[in-house]
Amino acid sequence: MDDGGGRRFRRPSSHNGTVTSETVLHTARARILADLTARDVAGPEIVSLVEDALSRRRWWLEQWQEGAAFVPGLLAQDVQDALMETYGRWPLCPLCEEPHALAVEPELGEDPHWVCEARGVPVAAVGSLEGGPTQYGPAR
Repeated sequence: MDDGGGRRFRRPSSHNGTVTSETVLHTARARILADLTARDVAGPEIVSLVEDALSRRRWWLEQWQEGAAFVPGLLAQDVQDALMETYGRWPLCPLCEEPHALAVEPELGEDPHWVCEARGVPVAAVGSLEGGPTQYGPAR
């Protein structure tokens, strides 16, 4: 799948053709950690937030295995919500002067992207953010 920037991001797979829940979860975790690292905010406390969100999504995925393709976007939203409660808006939009967070679209769907809602344009696939504003935006 294309991340919108010409790079390819591989869907999770396994040797026998079936994707396990753990493979889905670890791939989603890797994608959100890549975005946090790209914005230089992947410290220990933040990684703990990711792990907490991942454990909740593990339960969700056990209940609805057909939703596996939605896990990366949902995990990104979970982490974004957790960061908002503690640190402020993340990730900040690199396109606009007025600080605002990027949104995950689709909210429930495959191939999630970070999107600037102010301009209505995709910025990067979840897992493919590049450097940009590293601080958190105001919570309000």
